[in-house]
Amino acid sequence: MLPLSAQEGEAKRVDLGTGVSLELLAIPPGEFLMGSTTEEKAWATGIEGGATPGTSRESFEGESRPARVKEAFWMGRTEVTMGQFRRFAEESGYVTDAEKPGGTTQCFDPEWTGYRFASGVVHPWKPMEGKSWRDPNFPFPLRDDFPVVCVSWNDARAFCEWLTERERAADRLPEGLVYRLPTETEWEYACRGGSKESLAFWWGDEIEEGEGRLNISGIDFLPGRTRTWPLAKVPWSDGFAFVSPADHYGERGRNGFGLADMCGGVWEIVLDHFDPAGAHEEVHFVDENPRPVCRGGNYFDVPGNARCAVRLGLRGPGYSDSRDGFRITLGTPREPNP
Repeated sequence: MLPLSAQEGEAKRVDLGTGVSLELLAIPPGEFLMGSTTEEKAWATGIEGGATPGTSRESFEGESRPARVKEAFWMGRTEVTMGQFRRFAEESGYVTDAEKPGGTTQCFDPEWTGYRFASGVVHPWKPMEGKSWRDPNFPFPLRDDFPVVCVSWNDARAFCEWLTERERAADRLPEGLVYRLPTETEWEYACRGGSKESLAFWWGDEIEEGEGRLNISGIDFLPGRTRTWPLAKVPWSDGFAFVSPADHYGERGRNGFGLADMCGGVWEIVLDHFDPAGAHEEVHFVDENPRPVCRGGNYFDVPGNARCAVRLGLRGPGYSDSRDGFRITLGTPREPNP
Protein backbone atom coordinates (compact mmCIF):
# COMPACT_ATOMS: atom_id res chain seq x y z
CA MET A 1 0.00 0.00 0.00
CA LEU A 2 1.81 3.09 -1.23
CA PRO A 3 1.60 6.32 0.78
CA LEU A 4 1.06 8.29 -2.42
CA SER A 5 -2.17 6.42 -3.10
CA ALA A 6 -3.52 6.46 0.46
CA GLN A 7 -6.53 8.52 1.40
CA GLU A 8 -6.17 11.10 4.18
CA GLY A 9 -7.00 9.55 7.55
CA GLU A 10 -6.67 5.98 6.26
CA ALA A 11 -5.28 3.76 9.01
CA LYS A 12 -2.68 1.02 8.68
CA ARG A 13 -1.90 -1.44 11.49
CA VAL A 14 1.57 -2.97 11.63
CA ASP A 15 1.93 -6.30 13.42
CA LEU A 16 5.06 -6.37 15.61
CA GLY A 17 4.46 -9.94 16.80
CA THR A 18 3.35 -11.50 20.12
CA GLY A 19 0.10 -9.53 20.04
CA VAL A 20 1.79 -6.11 19.78
CA SER A 21 0.90 -3.75 16.94
CA LEU A 22 1.42 -0.17 15.84
CA GLU A 23 -1.07 2.09 14.05
CA LEU A 24 -0.14 4.51 11.26
CA LEU A 25 -2.27 7.16 9.59
CA ALA A 26 -1.99 8.46 6.03
CA ILE A 27 -0.90 12.11 5.82
CA PRO A 28 -1.39 13.85 2.44
CA PRO A 29 1.10 16.32 0.95
CA GLY A 30 0.28 19.96 1.46
CA GLU A 31 1.27 23.48 2.41
CA PHE A 32 1.29 25.13 5.83
CA LEU A 33 2.83 27.97 7.83
CA MET A 34 5.98 26.90 9.66
CA GLY A 35 7.32 28.76 12.71
CA SER A 36 5.52 31.31 14.88
CA THR A 37 4.41 34.91 14.78
CA THR A 38 5.71 37.73 16.98
CA GLU A 39 2.37 37.70 18.82
CA GLU A 40 2.62 33.98 19.52
CA LYS A 41 6.14 34.34 20.91
CA ALA A 42 4.96 37.19 23.13
CA TRP A 43 2.15 35.02 24.52
CA ALA A 44 4.53 32.10 25.12
CA THR A 45 6.79 34.27 27.28
CA GLY A 46 3.93 36.03 29.04
CA ILE A 47 2.11 35.24 32.26
CA GLU A 48 -0.09 32.53 30.71
CA GLY A 49 2.53 30.90 28.51
CA GLY A 50 5.17 30.95 31.24
CA ALA A 51 8.26 30.40 29.07
CA THR A 52 11.32 32.37 30.17
CA PRO A 53 11.42 35.78 28.45
CA GLY A 54 14.65 37.28 27.18
CA THR A 55 16.20 34.00 25.99
CA SER A 56 16.96 32.85 22.45
CA ARG A 57 14.60 29.87 22.72
CA GLU A 58 11.69 31.42 20.83
CA SER A 59 14.01 32.59 18.05
CA PHE A 60 14.70 28.92 17.24
CA GLU A 61 11.19 28.70 15.80
CA GLY A 62 11.81 31.29 13.08
CA GLU A 63 9.13 33.65 11.83
CA SER A 64 5.90 32.25 10.44
CA ARG A 65 6.60 31.36 6.81
CA PRO A 66 5.14 29.17 4.03
CA ALA A 67 6.44 25.60 3.79
CA ARG A 68 5.43 22.55 1.82
CA VAL A 69 5.42 18.79 2.31
CA LYS A 70 5.87 17.43 -1.20
CA GLU A 71 5.10 13.75 -0.64
CA ALA A 72 2.46 11.85 1.24
CA PHE A 73 3.61 9.69 4.14
CA TRP A 74 2.29 7.62 7.02
CA MET A 75 2.77 8.63 10.66
CA GLY A 76 2.22 6.81 13.94
CA ARG A 77 -1.04 7.80 15.58
CA THR A 78 0.88 7.95 18.86
CA GLU A 79 4.45 7.98 20.05
CA VAL A 80 6.11 4.57 20.18
CA THR A 81 5.05 2.99 23.46
CA MET A 82 6.88 1.03 26.13
CA GLY A 83 5.28 -2.20 24.93
CA GLN A 84 6.22 -1.58 21.30
CA PHE A 85 9.81 -0.69 22.15
CA ARG A 86 10.09 -3.73 24.43
CA ARG A 87 9.00 -5.93 21.52
CA PHE A 88 11.83 -4.43 19.42
CA ALA A 89 14.43 -4.89 22.15
CA GLU A 90 13.40 -8.48 22.84
CA GLU A 91 13.43 -9.58 19.21
CA SER A 92 16.57 -7.70 18.15
CA GLY A 93 18.61 -7.81 21.35
CA TYR A 94 19.24 -4.10 20.95
CA VAL A 95 20.97 -2.25 23.80
CA THR A 96 20.15 1.46 24.07
CA ASP A 97 22.75 4.18 24.56
CA ALA A 98 21.72 4.62 28.21
CA GLU A 99 22.18 0.88 28.87
CA LYS A 100 25.70 0.67 27.44
CA PRO A 101 28.71 0.71 29.80
CA GLY A 102 29.15 4.24 31.13
CA GLY A 103 25.79 5.29 29.74
CA THR A 104 23.52 7.74 31.53
CA THR A 105 20.08 9.21 30.98
CA GLN A 106 18.43 12.32 32.37
CA CYS A 107 15.88 11.37 35.05
CA PHE A 108 13.75 12.91 37.77
CA ASP A 109 15.65 13.45 41.02
CA PRO A 110 13.48 11.97 43.82
CA GLU A 111 15.24 14.20 46.36
CA TRP A 112 14.17 17.35 44.53
CA THR A 113 11.85 19.56 46.59
CA GLY A 114 11.80 22.81 44.62
CA TYR A 115 13.82 25.24 42.53
CA ARG A 116 15.01 27.30 45.54
CA PHE A 117 15.47 30.41 43.44
CA ALA A 118 16.56 32.58 46.38
CA SER A 119 19.43 30.33 47.45
CA GLY A 120 20.59 28.75 44.17
CA VAL A 121 18.55 27.05 41.49
CA VAL A 122 18.10 23.29 41.86
CA HIS A 123 16.67 21.53 38.81
CA PRO A 124 14.47 18.42 39.12
CA TRP A 125 16.42 16.40 36.54
CA LYS A 126 19.91 14.91 36.65
CA PRO A 127 21.93 12.34 34.68
CA MET A 128 21.80 8.86 36.23
CA GLU A 129 23.61 5.62 35.59
CA GLY A 130 21.67 2.37 35.70
CA LYS A 131 18.50 3.99 34.39
CA SER A 132 17.01 3.55 30.93
CA TRP A 133 13.72 3.06 29.10
CA ARG A 134 13.30 -0.05 31.27
CA ASP A 135 13.42 2.10 34.42
CA PRO A 136 13.20 5.88 33.82
CA ASN A 137 13.04 6.54 37.58
CA PHE A 138 9.38 7.47 37.58
CA PRO A 139 7.87 7.38 41.09
CA PHE A 140 5.10 5.00 39.99
CA PRO A 141 4.78 1.67 38.10
CA LEU A 142 5.37 1.69 34.35
CA ARG A 143 2.66 0.76 31.86
CA ASP A 144 3.05 -0.72 28.39
CA ASP A 145 0.86 2.05 26.95
CA PHE A 146 3.10 4.86 28.24
CA PRO A 147 5.26 6.47 25.54
CA VAL A 148 8.76 5.05 25.73
CA VAL A 149 11.27 7.56 27.16
CA CYS A 150 15.01 7.61 27.91
CA VAL A 151 15.72 6.76 24.27
CA SER A 152 18.17 8.62 22.04
CA TRP A 153 18.15 9.62 18.37
CA ASN A 154 20.36 6.60 17.75
CA ASP A 155 17.90 4.33 19.57
CA ALA A 156 14.88 5.70 17.71
CA ARG A 157 16.59 5.20 14.35
CA ALA A 158 17.52 1.64 15.36
CA PHE A 159 13.84 0.90 16.07
CA CYS A 160 12.93 2.20 12.60
CA GLU A 161 15.67 0.14 10.93
CA TRP A 162 14.48 -2.99 12.75
CA LEU A 163 10.89 -2.41 11.66
CA THR A 164 11.96 -1.74 8.06
CA GLU A 165 13.97 -4.97 7.91
CA ARG A 166 11.19 -6.94 9.61
CA GLU A 167 8.48 -5.74 7.23
CA ARG A 168 10.73 -6.14 4.18
CA ALA A 169 11.55 -9.73 5.14
CA ALA A 170 7.82 -10.47 5.44
CA ASP A 171 7.21 -8.86 2.02
CA ARG A 172 4.91 -6.27 3.59
CA LEU A 173 6.96 -3.18 2.74
CA PRO A 174 6.33 -1.41 -0.59
CA GLU A 175 9.45 -0.96 -2.69
CA GLY A 176 11.28 2.31 -2.12
CA LEU A 177 9.77 2.96 1.31
CA VAL A 178 11.28 2.77 4.79
CA TYR A 179 10.25 3.31 8.37
CA ARG A 180 12.11 6.29 9.79
CA LEU A 181 11.82 9.32 12.01
CA PRO A 182 9.79 12.22 10.58
CA THR A 183 11.62 15.23 9.23
CA GLU A 184 11.05 18.54 11.00
CA THR A 185 8.82 19.75 8.19
CA GLU A 186 6.76 16.57 8.22
CA TRP A 187 6.43 16.73 11.99
CA GLU A 188 5.24 20.34 12.20
CA TYR A 189 2.91 19.92 9.24
CA ALA A 190 1.44 16.80 10.85
CA CYS A 191 1.19 18.52 14.25
CA ARG A 192 -0.87 21.35 12.78
CA GLY A 193 -3.36 18.78 11.52
CA GLY A 194 -4.04 20.33 8.14
CA SER A 195 -4.49 23.91 9.32
CA LYS A 196 -3.34 26.63 6.90
CA GLU A 197 -3.19 29.22 9.70
CA SER A 198 -0.31 30.10 12.02
CA LEU A 199 -1.78 28.79 15.28
CA ALA A 200 -0.06 28.15 18.61
CA PHE A 201 -1.69 24.74 19.09
CA TRP A 202 -3.33 22.39 16.63
CA TRP A 203 -6.78 23.33 17.98
CA GLY A 204 -6.19 27.12 17.94
CA ASP A 205 -4.50 29.88 19.92
CA GLU A 206 -6.33 29.52 23.25
CA ILE A 207 -4.65 27.28 25.80
CA GLU A 208 -7.97 27.23 27.68
CA GLU A 209 -9.41 25.16 24.82
CA GLY A 210 -6.73 22.54 25.44
CA GLU A 211 -8.45 21.04 28.48
CA GLY A 212 -8.90 17.33 27.91
CA ARG A 213 -6.57 17.40 24.90
CA LEU A 214 -2.99 17.24 26.21
CA ASN A 215 -0.71 16.18 29.03
CA ILE A 216 1.16 19.19 30.42
CA SER A 217 2.01 20.81 33.75
CA GLY A 218 -1.34 21.34 35.46
CA ILE A 219 -3.08 20.99 38.82
CA ASP A 220 -1.83 17.48 39.51
CA PHE A 221 -0.02 16.56 42.71
CA LEU A 222 3.38 14.96 42.29
CA PRO A 223 3.25 11.29 43.33
CA GLY A 224 3.43 10.97 47.12
CA ARG A 225 3.49 14.74 47.62
CA THR A 226 1.07 17.57 48.26
CA ARG A 227 2.49 19.92 45.66
CA THR A 228 2.31 20.40 41.90
CA TRP A 229 5.09 21.31 39.50
CA PRO A 230 6.02 24.97 40.09
CA LEU A 231 6.01 27.75 37.48
CA ALA A 232 3.23 28.43 34.95
CA LYS A 233 0.67 25.69 34.43
CA VAL A 234 -2.77 25.12 32.98
CA PRO A 235 -5.60 25.72 35.51
CA TRP A 236 -7.00 22.19 35.37
CA SER A 237 -5.96 18.62 36.16
CA ASP A 238 -5.08 16.48 33.17
CA GLY A 239 -4.88 13.44 35.45
CA PHE A 240 -1.11 12.98 35.32
CA ALA A 241 1.73 14.91 36.95
CA PHE A 242 4.16 12.89 34.84
CA VAL A 243 3.60 11.04 31.57
CA SER A 244 0.11 9.95 30.45
CA PRO A 245 -0.77 6.82 28.43
CA ALA A 246 -0.63 7.17 24.65
CA ASP A 247 -3.93 8.40 23.18
CA HIS A 248 -5.41 8.69 26.68
CA TYR A 249 -7.54 11.69 25.67
CA GLY A 250 -9.21 9.86 22.77
CA GLU A 251 -10.94 11.79 20.01
CA ARG A 252 -10.59 15.11 21.84
CA GLY A 253 -6.82 14.63 21.99
CA ARG A 254 -6.50 13.96 18.23
CA ASN A 255 -5.86 16.68 15.67
CA GLY A 256 -7.28 17.15 12.18
CA PHE A 257 -5.20 14.27 10.82
CA GLY A 258 -6.26 11.98 13.68
CA LEU A 259 -2.84 12.08 15.36
CA ALA A 260 -2.80 11.93 19.17
CA ASP A 261 -0.63 13.74 21.72
CA MET A 262 1.18 16.00 19.25
CA CYS A 263 1.39 18.82 21.84
CA GLY A 264 2.67 17.99 25.33
CA GLY A 265 3.17 14.41 26.53
CA VAL A 266 6.82 13.80 25.70
CA TRP A 267 9.26 15.61 23.43
CA GLU A 268 9.38 13.82 20.08
CA ILE A 269 12.79 13.27 18.50
CA VAL A 270 12.84 13.91 14.75
CA LEU A 271 15.34 13.13 12.00
CA ASP A 272 16.90 16.55 11.38
CA HIS A 273 19.90 18.10 13.04
CA PHE A 274 19.28 21.35 14.89
CA ASP A 275 19.77 24.74 13.26
CA PRO A 276 19.15 27.57 15.77
CA ALA A 277 18.02 29.83 12.92
CA GLY A 278 14.93 27.67 12.38
CA ALA A 279 13.70 24.49 10.76
CA HIS A 280 14.53 23.74 7.13
CA GLU A 281 11.90 22.75 4.59
CA GLU A 282 14.25 20.04 3.28
CA VAL A 283 15.75 17.62 5.81
CA HIS A 284 18.85 19.15 7.42
CA PHE A 285 22.03 17.33 8.51
CA VAL A 286 25.43 18.61 9.61
CA ASP A 287 28.81 16.87 9.54
CA GLU A 288 30.16 18.08 12.88
CA ASN A 289 28.62 18.15 16.36
CA PRO A 290 25.12 17.06 15.32
CA ARG A 291 22.32 17.92 17.71
CA PRO A 292 19.07 16.11 16.86
CA VAL A 293 15.87 18.14 17.07
CA CYS A 294 12.98 17.39 19.43
CA ARG A 295 9.49 18.83 19.05
CA GLY A 296 6.19 19.33 20.87
CA GLY A 297 6.93 19.86 24.58
CA ASN A 298 6.38 17.44 27.45
CA TYR A 299 4.37 16.62 30.56
CA PHE A 300 6.53 18.87 32.76
CA ASP A 301 6.54 21.91 30.47
CA VAL A 302 4.86 25.26 30.87
CA PRO A 303 2.07 25.90 28.31
CA GLY A 304 4.28 28.15 26.16
CA ASN A 305 6.67 25.28 25.50
CA ALA A 306 4.10 22.84 24.11
CA ARG A 307 3.18 24.64 20.90
CA CYS A 308 3.34 23.37 17.30
CA ALA A 309 6.36 25.57 16.47
CA VAL A 310 8.52 24.85 19.54
CA ARG A 311 11.80 23.11 18.76
CA LEU A 312 14.98 22.38 20.71
CA GLY A 313 18.32 20.74 19.97
CA LEU A 314 19.39 17.73 22.02
CA ARG A 315 22.95 17.51 23.31
CA GLY A 316 23.87 14.82 20.82
CA PRO A 317 22.71 11.66 19.01
CA GLY A 318 23.33 9.52 22.12
CA TYR A 319 21.57 11.81 24.62
CA SER A 320 18.39 10.53 26.27
CA ASP A 321 15.93 11.95 28.78
CA SER A 322 12.85 10.78 30.69
CA ARG A 323 10.89 13.57 28.97
CA ASP A 324 11.86 12.49 25.42
CA GLY A 325 10.33 9.88 23.12
CA PHE A 326 9.57 9.53 19.40
CA ARG A 327 6.99 8.55 16.81
CA ILE A 328 7.69 7.00 13.43
CA THR A 329 6.80 7.59 9.81
CA LEU A 330 6.66 5.40 6.71
CA GLY A 331 7.87 7.15 3.58
CA THR A 332 10.73 7.58 1.13
CA PRO A 333 14.24 7.49 2.65
CA ARG A 334 15.62 10.70 4.15
CA GLU A 335 18.52 9.28 6.12
CA PRO A 336 21.96 10.97 6.23
CA ASN A 337 24.71 9.33 4.20
CA PRO A 338 26.89 6.95 6.24
